[in-house]
Amino acid sequence: MNRYPLWKYIVIAVALLFGAIYTAPNFFGEAPAVQVSSQRPTVKVDAALLARVESALKAADVPYEAVYLDAVGLNVTARVRLADTDTQIRARDALEAALNPDPQDPTYVVALNLLSRSPRWLASVGALPMYLGLDLRGGVHFLMQVNTAEAVAKRLDALVGDLRSQLREKNVRHAGISRAGERIEIRFRDEDTRRQANGVIRDAFTELALREEASGADLLLVANLTPAAAKAVADAALKQNITTLHNRINELGVAEPVIQQQGADRVVVQLPGVQDTARAKDIIGRTATLEARLVDISAEGQAAVMGTAPVPFGSERFTIGRGAPVVLKKDVIFSGQQLQGAQATFDENQRPAVSIDLNDAAGRHLRKVSRENLKKPMAIVLFEKGRGEVLTVATIQDELGSRFRITGLESTQVANDLALLLRAGALAAPMEIVEERTIGPSLGKENIDRGVRATVAGFIAIAVFMILYYRVFGLISVAALTVNLSLLVGLLSLLQATLTLPGIAAVALTLGMAIDANVLINERVREELRKGASAQQAIAQGYEKAFATILDSNITTLIAGVFLFMLGSGPIRGFAVVHCLGILTSIFSAVFVSRGIVNLVYGSRRRLTTISVGQVWTGGSSAGAKA
Repeated sequence: MNRYPLWKYIVIAVALLFGAIYTAPNFFGEAPAVQVSSQRPTVKVDAALLARVESALKAADVPYEAVYLDAVGLNVTARVRLADTDTQIRARDALEAALNPDPQDPTYVVALNLLSRSPRWLASVGALPMYLGLDLRGGVHFLMQVNTAEAVAKRLDALVGDLRSQLREKNVRHAGISRAGERIEIRFRDEDTRRQANGVIRDAFTELALREEASGADLLLVANLTPAAAKAVADAALKQNITTLHNRINELGVAEPVIQQQGADRVVVQLPGVQDTARAKDIIGRTATLEARLVDISAEGQAAVMGTAPVPFGSERFTIGRGAPVVLKKDVIFSGQQLQGAQATFDENQRPAVSIDLNDAAGRHLRKVSRENLKKPMAIVLFEKGRGEVLTVATIQDELGSRFRITGLESTQVANDLALLLRAGALAAPMEIVEERTIGPSLGKENIDRGVRATVAGFIAIAVFMILYYRVFGLISVAALTVNLSLLVGLLSLLQATLTLPGIAAVALTLGMAIDANVLINERVREELRKGASAQQAIAQGYEKAFATILDSNITTLIAGVFLFMLGSGPIRGFAVVHCLGILTSIFSAVFVSRGIVNLVYGSRRRLTTISVGQVWTGGSSAGAKA
């Protein structure tokens, strides 16, 4: 009656093994580390850099525990694990001196970090420690203001050039186009021309609202972005900035950063575990712009490349990464603000390529430029901190438009990197830090200690009560509770969830809810004994009748947790995640695991007369149970 088939015990064994393996990394702690990542899009982090890192550390007589490459998506970093924070600082200084000989023009980002001390074999099976939130690990909190007005202004500046090109193509003469604040003024000499321009602009630029005015002898056509268009520009700038911040923060190696929109024009950035806040501010706040230009292939330009003559007027000298020099014309064909998409793909010969989408105005200008410069090279330049770096140089093979491809790339990795840089290499609008808070690691450790002490104290109090009140069944309930806690921590580690103080509170709440299910089962068993059922029948009926009540109560609580997750944010969502997972593990452990242990203890006994489930009172005497 009370025996499990073999497969159920196998499931319990697998669950116990899972909980042990995926919980284990959380007990090894963290080690100070230094992370090296590339600050230049044309410089890669590879095995050669790893050798340079090891050589620099040995030359500086800095001991280290491990040096290895770590890849997260397309971002590859070199990590050095060290014994203590003093050695960490020495390693950072040594690597800065060796890898960035010119501090004003650094090639690599050398950042302080923390790494898990858990063995590599655990990491190889995906067993990693839980991420800790800002309140538990320490770190930095930024509130950043996005200048969406500047994004709108950039869009209006681009529209001035687009309007000029469109009216020229339609052979509509005007007396000048200029931007005055948030409006674009187009001047005309006669009413017929203004009326003709009005029709052309309305057809080609649906995001503009037009009205007619007079200014002295001139007739004005005033264009403003419609409210919907202005909002779309601001929203797009905010989203691009958030995407760019994600890519930049990868250089710091922050585990589970929080980057989310707050209000219409602000972004919250939380970086748990960051020790070097000055470097974090430098990485996050840097500005970059993307431009496409023609290569100057004139004799004067080529002489400037060789260094035998000055750079001709109207051109500039750059380098392709840190390699070959190249001279480009100053005229910009299109900029990053006009880019609508960039994806890594393959050409008709299955070689790596990048497909690029531009807006209509940029497409029209590129079509004209490419038609006039067939078989000539065009370069894409990334400007950062006032310095330009050529990402790629490609020859214009055909007349280009709003959609075209860059081919002839070395590998799919190069294509992916270039597409990523094109999509999010620059901030769409300037940002400034309006609020900064730093939480020290010591405060985070204090929060962890308090949370752990509260959870352990609650666990011990529950265990003592259950064992004293329910005896052997209480001991089994405590064992099931231990399995529940192990499974919950293992699941959080496997999912790489971020644990915060509210999450620790949810763990403590889960313990209470889990033991409540065991109390229901134990009381049902005692109730069946009071009714005169045999010990084996009482166990079977107790579990079966308690299951429906346990399921109902947990489902209603689970629904509340799901809505907390859907409608909440930040710490509330963290609480909801732990809460919902805890409900699932508590049902499994309270019903399935505890029943399996009870079956092992009592199920094989043919003549079972008493079970240790505490005192059962039936009119002054006990029946079927022993105290």
